[in-house]
Amino acid sequence: MKRLLNLFLLAALPAMAQVTVSEAWVRGTVAQQKATGAFMTLNAAQDSRLVAASSPVAGTVEVHEMSMANDVMRMRQLDSLPLPASKPVKLMPGGYHLMLMQLQQPLADGDKVPLTLEIEDAKHVRSKVTVEAVVRPLAGGHQH
Repeated sequence: MKRLLNLFLLAALPAMAQVTVSEAWVRGTVAQQKATGAFMTLNAAQDSRLVAASSPVAGTVEVHEMSMANDVMRMRQLDSLPLPASKPVKLMPGGYHLMLMQLQQPLADGDKVPLTLEIEDAKHVRSKVTVEAVVRPLAGGHQH
């Protein structure tokens, strides 16, 4: 039912809501920690890309990809993340994620972190999607 409602909303609002965000969360931090990851599922109505992100709690937010190469975990910044039409793209630990850097303060379990995602569609039109991500504790961050 929820999926049907989302499809209806997307059809009713073609100029808005091109990308829906679900299950957004941020890994909690400890004092002095200046970076953390944000995770979510992005679902685009049409071929788009995530080109930027920002948050008032962080000086910088970057789109990153984590991968394994020769038993070494590598993390690299992406210029953009493709969002194919109607195919959910998961941002999760060990894969694609948002890196929140230059944190202004520690993020405690249960806090809400506002994130603004900048999306560019196939026609190079940019729009912003705002989401509130819930902070989950460090130890429980990988649980769903």
